[in-house]
Amino acid sequence: MARQCEICEKQAQMGNQVTTRGKKKYLGGVGTKVTGITRRRFKPNLQRVKVAGPDGKNRHALVCVSCIRSGAIAKVVRQAPFVVPSK
Repeated sequence: MARQCEICEKQAQMGNQVTTRGKKKYLGGVGTKVTGITRRRFKPNLQRVKVAGPDGKNRHALVCVSCIRSGAIAKVVRQAPFVVPSK
């Protein structure tokens, strides 16, 4: 199974890692030069969280952080260990 989000199916993408050297012009240099370009993978930020299902059962899912933040999933509500009695 690929390492991808179970909600939005986000997965690793290919891109370039660009290596530069030199001092920038606005800092008084002659400008930066590209000295190397290599391929790399951009991996999604996946977290294994406990998700509440629609049928009331809980299960673990591999979900990206953007889905967790947007509210696309419902995390399991954990119970407090004790309740302080009030008078």
